[in-house]
Amino acid sequence: MYLLLYRSKILLDYCAQSSKLWLLLQNHSISGHFHDLNQEISTLLNVFPTKDVELSEDVGEQIELLRKQASKLNLYIDKDDEALRVLFFSFLDEFEKGKIPNPVELQLFFVESLGIKDVHSCRAEIDFLEQQIVTNEGDVEPTAAVLHGFVAITRYCRFLVYGFEEDEVQLQFVNRKKPRKGLISQEIAETFVTIPKDFCCPISLDLMRDPVIISTGQTYDRSSISRWMEEGHCTCPKTGQLIVHTRLIPNRALRNLILQWCTAHGIPYDPPDCAESSAESFPAALPTRAALEANRATAKLLIQQLADGSLGAKTVAAQEIRLLAKTGKDNRAFIAEAGAIPHLLKLLSCQNPVAQENSVTAMLNLSIYEKNKSRIIDEEGCLASIVKVLWFGHTTEARENAAATLFSLSAVHDYKKRIAHEDGAVEALAGLLRMGTPRGKKDAVTALFNLSTHTENCTRMIEAGAVTALVGALSHEGVAEEAAGALALIVRQPIGAEAVGREEMAVAGLLGMMRCGTPRGKENAVSALLELCRSGGAAANEKVLKAPPLAGVLQMLLFTGTKRARRKAASLARLFQRFENATLHFGGLGVGYSFAGNSAANREPSFVGDVSVHMSISVPVL
Repeated sequence: MYLLLYRSKILLDYCAQSSKLWLLLQNHSISGHFHDLNQEISTLLNVFPTKDVELSEDVGEQIELLRKQASKLNLYIDKDDEALRVLFFSFLDEFEKGKIPNPVELQLFFVESLGIKDVHSCRAEIDFLEQQIVTNEGDVEPTAAVLHGFVAITRYCRFLVYGFEEDEVQLQFVNRKKPRKGLISQEIAETFVTIPKDFCCPISLDLMRDPVIISTGQTYDRSSISRWMEEGHCTCPKTGQLIVHTRLIPNRALRNLILQWCTAHGIPYDPPDCAESSAESFPAALPTRAALEANRATAKLLIQQLADGSLGAKTVAAQEIRLLAKTGKDNRAFIAEAGAIPHLLKLLSCQNPVAQENSVTAMLNLSIYEKNKSRIIDEEGCLASIVKVLWFGHTTEARENAAATLFSLSAVHDYKKRIAHEDGAVEALAGLLRMGTPRGKKDAVTALFNLSTHTENCTRMIEAGAVTALVGALSHEGVAEEAAGALALIVRQPIGAEAVGREEMAVAGLLGMMRCGTPRGKENAVSALLELCRSGGAAANEKVLKAPPLAGVLQMLLFTGTKRARRKAASLARLFQRFENATLHFGGLGVGYSFAGNSAANREPSFVGDVSVHMSISVPVL
């Protein structure tokens, strides 16, 4: 009896906590659960020892009446609910055919039939359906792909039926500033403990909860890499290699290490219980045409509000465009094609911090689609406005996302010079690299690296103080690898080598990376020193040569570095062997180099101009 009552309570709680639309979609299944419980109640009453419990006559009669009634119950599916369910699927079919359903019918369905009376209730419906997609609870009926369509229809009706209210956005903005529930102790712990870099996802830079291995052999947090692939990317964010299949293999060994480390440092760690099996069984579903068409219709409503609505309506519209632009290249394409960029541009200078942050983040998400980069760059005043947000943005997130937008745009080679020569752009990035948050530093250094790959930007980088900022970043974990890569590119030109040579801590910072950096960080650091010697002349050679730890660091790198790092270390060693100063004992380096077995390097004369710089960077979607 206890188990039966407990199961009944679970089912009733599930219905109370679920969205109305989800219950309607699950009409058959939930009706079946209630029927099963009725059957078990009937069985319980049949075997319940009524005579032995000494019940009163009235109670005994009531139990007997309940027993007879329960035995007659059949599976009941409410016809009205079933008709509503069919009607909702008909809306999906209309969008699938490229038609927009009757607005009056949509309003009657949501307001009168489902009883969703306001925008907050509608948003709750959307959030619940999206959660079903994430947790794969809808993979049997309806499928996750179909649910994408239902979410898109509900989002469309959220604006069509309930209009645009600013309170929702303001509330979300305030709530974002509060510590997330259940993570307060983790945030306090992480303030005093540095998380090992191998335990952090290369995409999100956060502690991995569910590490998985992709086809290239790299490890990411499941949620981050799944989102990356769902957005249409087909290359590894860290290596740039092609992802040949989308299967995610759990990295159980790393997960156990993370768990042990968190336990030792008192940091809560809650790995997902069933994400592993569900994600492998059900790959991420792509949106159907119905979802795309509904999103397209939503985008038109949003852009209309951006053009003609009040500031509050524009703020809501900018946030929703930001969210829509997260979910795939098709959405990014038709949002820009419908004319969103000029209207988002106007909000970049808005005094409302919520509107400004949402508009610059929407611009960032739109810029990930290749064709949209030219739309943003060619829009008069757009680049200048993004730089202004980078300088004077009302929130930290707005400034960071402005830097990320510049990085995204600089992926096009022709735009690198234009961005670098935009008034204040490089100065603002350098300032963010020096004084920003860890995420802000990452956004800034990746943007500066991209700009450094254009040879004509070298002088501008020096004048704007970027070289000084990059040298200072060599001592900061998380951005040192990219900073060394950017310096390796800058010093290829004599003027760049001269500027880096003037930096007091440049050589020491690069040597420190060669000793303690990541494998790719070591490659970038030794590349920078090698090119500094080649381009910087006698003064640079002497400065590097006099560094006391150089011999030991080169010796270590020749034995333990990657193939490229060993090759560059050998080239650097041979450069110094040509100098007359024999007191630095580089003869030992020759022995070590030979012992390292790098015979190919012995056959190659000098590797002039071979500066291989490797990055672990990706454009964030926010």
